[in-house]
Amino acid sequence: MDHFHHRDGELWCEQVPLAALARTVGTPAYVYSAATVRDHVRRIREAFAALKPLVCYALKANGNLALLDIARQEGTGFDIVSQGELKRALAVKADPRKIVFSGVGKTDEEMAFALKTGILMFNVESEAEVDALEAVAQRLKKRAGVAIRVNPDVDPKTHRYISTGKKESKFGVDIERGTALARRVIASKHLVLKGVQCHIGSQITTAEPYAAAVKKTTALALALRREAKSLEWLDMGGGFGIYYKDESAPALSAYAEAVEPILRGTGLKLILEPGRVIVGNAGVLLTTVLFNKQGGEKRFVIVDAGMNDLIRPSLYGGWHRIWPVRGEAPPPLGVVPDFPQADIVGPVCESGDFLAQDRPLPPVKRGEVLAVMSAGAYGFTMASNYNDRRRPPEVLVEGDRFAVVRARETYRDLLRGERPKAKRVRLAGAASAARTAPGRRP
Repeated sequence: MDHFHHRDGELWCEQVPLAALARTVGTPAYVYSAATVRDHVRRIREAFAALKPLVCYALKANGNLALLDIARQEGTGFDIVSQGELKRALAVKADPRKIVFSGVGKTDEEMAFALKTGILMFNVESEAEVDALEAVAQRLKKRAGVAIRVNPDVDPKTHRYISTGKKESKFGVDIERGTALARRVIASKHLVLKGVQCHIGSQITTAEPYAAAVKKTTALALALRREAKSLEWLDMGGGFGIYYKDESAPALSAYAEAVEPILRGTGLKLILEPGRVIVGNAGVLLTTVLFNKQGGEKRFVIVDAGMNDLIRPSLYGGWHRIWPVRGEAPPPLGVVPDFPQADIVGPVCESGDFLAQDRPLPPVKRGEVLAVMSAGAYGFTMASNYNDRRRPPEVLVEGDRFAVVRARETYRDLLRGERPKAKRVRLAGAASAARTAPGRRP
C-alpha cells in the first residue's frame, strides 16, 4: 500500500498535487510520503507480531535523515554497512543497542567507532574479519557482540546482482565453516557470540526461500547455543519484495507465516532487516520532458533525469512504472496500456542512460512532468554526479504539507574539495625508498 493516488486528473502524494510540487521545487526531484513509511513499518510489526521481532531498517535502501527519523519514531533499529551510515543513524538519535553492523568489508576504523558507540553486534562474514575485530576489541579493552553470517545456499529467484544467499556469493560463509567460525568466537576473550544471521537477497517475491534459509540457520543456532548461552538472536535479514511492474509480491503475513512455525518455541529472538519494503513504494522521482525525438523506427522521450539520478534500470534492468502526473490515471499494475512505445531516456552521455525502454506511454509534450514510481529505495542513495550533474533534492510530504529535506546540490558543491593548484608534498621516506627500490642500485 502507498499514499500516491490520482484525483481530479492529477497524481497526488497524500494531500499534495505533484504537478504543483514540481513547479515549486523543480525537477528532477525525489518525493517521499511520510504516511507510507509509517504504514509499512507498522505492517511489518503486525505481520510478525507473534515473534516480537527487532526491526532494523536497512539504511542502505534510503538514508535520508527525515525518513530515518520517522523509522526511529516507529521503534525501528538500524542495519548499517558503513561508518557513514552509523553516523546517519546516530544523527537521528538512534539507540545503538538496536543497531547491527553488516557488510563484508569493514575497516578497523569502522569497527573501533562502532565498538565505542556500543552497537548490538557485528554480522561477521569471514575468518579474517573475526581476527581483525578481535584485535580491535582487545586494543580497546572491549567485548564485541558477534553474529555469524552464514550462506544457506538458497536460491531466492531474483536478479543475480541482488542474490546473496547462494554458495557462489561473496557474502557469508557456508554452514560448516560458520560452525567453526562460531567456535572461534566462543573461545575468544574479546568476542561474544550473540547470534546467527543470513540474508539471501533482495526483491524476493516468494516466501519459500525464507523458510528454507531460516530452517537451516535455526538448526545451526540451536546447535551452537549448547556451547554459547549468550546466543539469543536469529537474524533472517530482509529482502521482502514490493510491486514494481506485475510482480505479485506476497503480503508480509505470508513471509511471517513461512518462518513462524520454525522459530516458535526455540527461545530465539528474531531480527528483521527490511529496507525496500519500507521505503520503495514510499517515493517517486519527478522528471520533466525536454524533447520528443524520432530516431529511425524508435520513439524517444528525453527527460531531465538520467542514470545518475536513478541507476536501477541501467544497472540491472530495474523496472519502474512511469506516467504523466496530469491526465488520465495509469492502468492497474500488470495491464499494458494501449499507447505507442517509447524509450524514456536521460541527458547523460551513455547509451545505457535510460529510465525505461519500449514502454507504452501517452503522447507527452515538452515541459510535462512524469512520475517514476516506486523509486524510494535504491534511488537517491545510489545517485551520482556523473557528467557533473547535481544530485536532486529530496522532498517529504506529510498530509497537505511538504518540506525539502535535502536541498538540490549547487554547482559549488560539485567543486568542493578540489584544488587545481594544490601544494605538492613528498611522502616521508619516499626519496630513500625510491633509491633502494627493486632494479635500482643502493
